Order: sequence, then C-alpha cells, then structure tokens
Amino acid sequence: MLYECWRKVAQERGKDVALRELPSGQQWSFAGLARDAESSPGRSDTIVYPQGHSAEFVLAVLRAWRTRAIVCPLEPVQPPPSVPFPPAPYVHLKTTSATTGAARVVAFTAEQLAADAVNIVASMGLRPDWPNLGAISLAHSYGFSNLVLPLLLHGIPLFIAPSPLPETIRRVAESEPALTLPAVPALWRAWHEAGAIPRNVRLAISAGAPLPASLEQAVFQTSGIKIHNFYGSSECGGIAFDDGNAPRTDDACVGAPMRNVELTVNKDGCLEVRSRAVGGTYWPEATPALADGCFHTSDLAELEHGLVYLRGRLNDQINVAGRKVSPAHIEAALRLHKSVRECLVFGVPSSDADRSETIVACVVSKEAVTSGNLKQSLLARLPAWQVPREWWFVAALSLNRRGKISRLEWRERFLEHRRSVAAG
Repeated sequence: MLYECWRKVAQERGKDVALRELPSGQQWSFAGLARDAESSPGRSDTIVYPQGHSAEFVLAVLRAWRTRAIVCPLEPVQPPPSVPFPPAPYVHLKTTSATTGAARVVAFTAEQLAADAVNIVASMGLRPDWPNLGAISLAHSYGFSNLVLPLLLHGIPLFIAPSPLPETIRRVAESEPALTLPAVPALWRAWHEAGAIPRNVRLAISAGAPLPASLEQAVFQTSGIKIHNFYGSSECGGIAFDDGNAPRTDDACVGAPMRNVELTVNKDGCLEVRSRAVGGTYWPEATPALADGCFHTSDLAELEHGLVYLRGRLNDQINVAGRKVSPAHIEAALRLHKSVRECLVFGVPSSDADRSETIVACVVSKEAVTSGNLKQSLLARLPAWQVPREWWFVAALSLNRRGKISRLEWRERFLEHRRSVAAG
C-alpha cells in the first residue's frame, strides 16, 4: 500500500525536485528518486534499519516498501531492538524515546502510518512550495512523520541540512524563497540566540519536548516568526498542534487536537488518544494502554475551549508526605525567574521517611544566582512544600540520543553526583 502510494506521487510530480542532499549537493527529482529506489535490489521478509541523515535513509525506506520488508528506523549509534519478526499486517516498528523509562517498540500497519501523514499535512498545512528543511533526526518518530512520510506520500520536498549548527542553517536556507522548518526547542533557542533563524521560514514547528512560551514570544518579537507547538507521541503520531498566529502565553497549552484525532481525559486525569494513526500494539508484549485504536497516555491533561493543556505526567508526580505535585508545575514557576535559563525538577528518595520524596531542581542559570534567591521567588508563587529542597546548578541540560531531556537519566545523574560529594 505504501509503495503504491509513493509510485502515484512520483508519477504525478515527475521532474519536480523531491530530495536535495545539501552536504553533497546531490538532488533527485521524484522520477529520479523512484529510479534509484528500484535500481538496487532489496531483501524481502527482513527488517530493514534505515540510519543516518542522508538521502540513503530515504532510499532504504523506499526499497523496504518495494520488497514488503519491515522498516525500523534507528539513530546512528542505536542498536537494533531485540524483538522477533512482527506478523502481518505490521510493516513498521518505532522505538519510543525513553524519557521516563525503558524504551519500547511499537508496531504499525501501513494504514496507520499513512493516516498520521494525512493528519500532519492537513493540520499543519504543509505545502510543496514550502519544502521541509531537515535539521532533525529522520529516524525519530517526529522526523519520520514530518519529513519522510510527507515527502513519500504527499510530495512535500525535503532538503537535508548537513548539520543543525546556526550558521549552517542560515547558509543553506538562503537560496530558497520559502521553507518549512521543523525543529526541537533546544535548536530554536540556539538559532534564536545566534540570530540565525532564516527569514524565509514560512512555517516553523517545534516538537520533541515542551516549547517554553517565553522562547516562542522572544522569537516572534525579534523575527516575526511564529513557532507552532506540536505535541505527539511515538505510539500514536500527532496529537495536538497550535495553529494560531500569535505566540502562546501559557506553557501548558499545546494547541488544538489534530485533524481526525479524538481526545478525552480518563478518570485518572490522563489524556486518551483515538485515531486511525494510533499504533497497533507494543511489540512483542501487548498492553491495554495501546490497543484497538486508542492510546492511553500518562500525560495529565485538561481540555478547555477546544485546546489541550498538559499538567505533567502521572508517573512523574512527586510524592511529598502523601501530597503529590507535578514537576512541570514547579518548573513553570521556576522559569519565571529572570536568572533561570532552563530547569528540570524531579523527586528522589528522602532521608526523612515522613516525606517520601525530596524535590530536586537542576538549574541552568543565565547569570549568577543562589538557591536562596530562587527559593524566595518560588515561595511567592507556590506552597512551601512544593519548593525544592535540593538544588543542582549545571552548565546545560544535555539531551539523550533521541533529542529529549530524560528526567529519569538526570535523576540518576543527580544521585551519582550526590554520592560523589558525600564520598568526598
């Protein structure tokens, strides 16, 4: 089904530019890409692992589709998951981002992948005359759904950037009259601070992590470009998209439900997603959280006036003496301090048995600031029991290999740091 859809696109678009590999200067028309995909033999009844940030990734996907092989995209250093060959009708495997726990594998049918592409193109208004500039990973669910599938199933050209460095992005964008630029918040911040956001970006998208409203506002003020927040998940594709023309003022608001996506909140306060794009199952161990076209997320949410507001994750909640608080709630208050550039909050086991957990704040500061200053600021906004008791000032909140900040990984780093300090 997927390869047949691609052949129709290739026939309709013919000589139009489909793919441009900016590092090498190579370029393919839709017809040329189709010829190259068919010129190399593929292997059937296998799992193909497209990797890297090049045209070869796209060609590997097309060859797999042609021979009915399973596609499982991987990051350059990511080992293949140790799972058995999935049964029909599954044709695609995604690995989750592992921001809160161990990575899992999700199996998709061709129809589910195609439905996600339809929802994304329709909700975001992707256009052939606004090519996608590929600065994000093609293997990540976000990049695959926003860059690869729109190219192959909807004829949205893709220009692969050699790197996401500010000067590189500015240089490679100069020759195009209009571009769509999907990125993650860390890249938008780096490009903004370097004054490198291309003026010819017609559609700016941010996903993969929460986009601070303050960053969105700052970019709009300096460049006039509105960054559109996109919220999705490996398990179900796109969930919500902010298609407004003005910057958001509330970090918790992630936009309106995507086209063809139905959202509800269950009795635990968590968001449930229903659409034709929801993955078939976790593979090889199925769970009720992902089945029958419904994904039960662990994201605490509220639906108000047609918009989605995220209130943290159920499994991230910190238990302080029987009272629970979302770390995202504390982070939002902490970011209001002028000296805070970035922050991450989590709970660790408390030495005081009555408290259950101690709240820890990792902070990247813009300028010299003490934990005492930050505590006083938070006490004006939060109950005292929600104010972090332990503080760790770091140079940066590094991302994991999937481009996300892992609360779990930073919690382990902090515990190791605390052990090292205690050992002297």
